Amino acid sequence: MISKILEASVEFVEQPFLKPLQLSSGLITNVTEARVKVRVQVDGKEGLGYGSIYLSDLWAWPEPGLERSQKDAAMRKLCQQISASLDELCGGEPAHPLELGLRLHHAILSPDVCPEMPLLGRAVCASPFDAAIHDATGQALGISAFDFYQSDESIPSADSWFPGSSACAAIRQIFREPVSELNAWWIIGAKDDLENGVRPSIEKNQMTCFKIKVLGKDNAADAARTAEIYRAARGWGLSPILSIDSNEANPSAASVLEYLDILEQLDPEAYAALVYLEQPTARDIVAHPFDWQEVAKRKPVFLDEGLTKLELLPVAKEQGWSGLALKTCKGHSFVLVAAAWARRNGLQLALQDLTNPGYAAVHSFLLGAHVATANGIELNSTQYTPAANAEWLPSLAGLFEPRGGVHRLEALATPGLGSALKNL
Repeated sequence: MISKILEASVEFVEQPFLKPLQLSSGLITNVTEARVKVRVQVDGKEGLGYGSIYLSDLWAWPEPGLERSQKDAAMRKLCQQISASLDELCGGEPAHPLELGLRLHHAILSPDVCPEMPLLGRAVCASPFDAAIHDATGQALGISAFDFYQSDESIPSADSWFPGSSACAAIRQIFREPVSELNAWWIIGAKDDLENGVRPSIEKNQMTCFKIKVLGKDNAADAARTAEIYRAARGWGLSPILSIDSNEANPSAASVLEYLDILEQLDPEAYAALVYLEQPTARDIVAHPFDWQEVAKRKPVFLDEGLTKLELLPVAKEQGWSGLALKTCKGHSFVLVAAAWARRNGLQLALQDLTNPGYAAVHSFLLGAHVATANGIELNSTQYTPAANAEWLPSLAGLFEPRGGVHRLEALATPGLGSALKNL
C-alpha cells in the first residue's frame, strides 16, 4: 500500500468557547480550528482526505514570552508551511501512510522548523495532515485506515522499535473488533459551580465519569475539591468515576503522593473512585525526571504532554509511568506506534482529548473504537465548543450529544479516516 501525496490545503476557523476552560497555565476562551485537506494517489486511484485540530496554544505552547495572539499566528503560519511542502516533509516519495506520517513527525522535530515553538506545538500543527493522509488513502481504496495493517509491510521509521517483529504486526495486534460505544467523560473545572453549573449538564447527559481539573499548588485544597465533587455526584444519585488532571502543576512525584494520602484520609470513598492521574508534573521528563513507582502502586499515572517523540518511550517506562495518555493531536502515525510499543512493554493506555471538534472528534472516537483504553474517551468539544459540531448534527448526534454516559458512533456513510465508519 503506497500513497503518493498530490496536494494539500488548510483553512482556519475561529471557535469561541461556550464557557472558559481553566488550565493551570491560563484560561481558554477561544481557539483556532485548522481544517486540512490532502489529496493522494494510491494504486492508480485518487482520494481526498480531511483532518482537523484545534491549535490550542495555551496547552501546546504554555511558555511565557509571547502573547497568545502571537503564538496562534505562528501556529497558523506553520500549518500553511506544512501544507505548501507536505510531500517534501513526508520524504518526497510515495510510501505507506504510516511511514509518511512518521516522516512528517520526524521532520517537524527538527530545530530548523519554527525553532521558537515547542515540539508539542509543532506536533499539533502537523497532526491534521497525518490524519488527512490516512483518510485520503482509505477513501481512495474504500477501506478503513485501521485496515492498513493486515499485511506486514516495511515501515523503516518504526520497525526497529519492534525487534523480531514489525510495526505493522505490532499495531495489528493492539486492534480489537471496533465498538460503537465508549464511556464519556465530563470536565469539572477548579472553579466550576457544581450545583448550578455542573449538575444540569450531568443530569441531561447522564454522565458518571468526571475529569477533575485541580491547580496542583495546594494538596489539601485539591483533595478537598475532589471530595466535594465526589460527594456532590453521590448526592445526585450517581456512582462517580474520577480522574485528576493538574496540567503539570504538581512540583514532584512526592507532592502527588501527599495529595493521595490527604484524599484517602479525608474521604476513602472518593479516593477509591479515583481511577487514574494525568501528567501531574512538568512535561519535560528528561529535565524533570521523577520516580513514579510509589505513585503507580497506588493509582495509575499516565504520561501526556511529556510524550512527544518515540525516543522518550523507554524513558517513560524506566521512570515508572503506568502508561500513556494518547492524543490524536500528536499525530495518528506517532500515536499508533507509541500505543503498540506501550502494549508490548506492559504499559497501560488512556485516550485523552484536545477539545476535538468535527473530523477530529470522529478520528479520536475511531481510535478508541479500535484500541481498548482504560477510560473510554474524552470528547470535550461537546462541552466547550458545541457550535463547532453543529454541521454534524443530527446525523452524528450519538457522538456529539452523549446520552446514558456514553458516546455512540453507529455505521454511517460519513467520511473519517477512510471508510472507517462502515466497520462499526
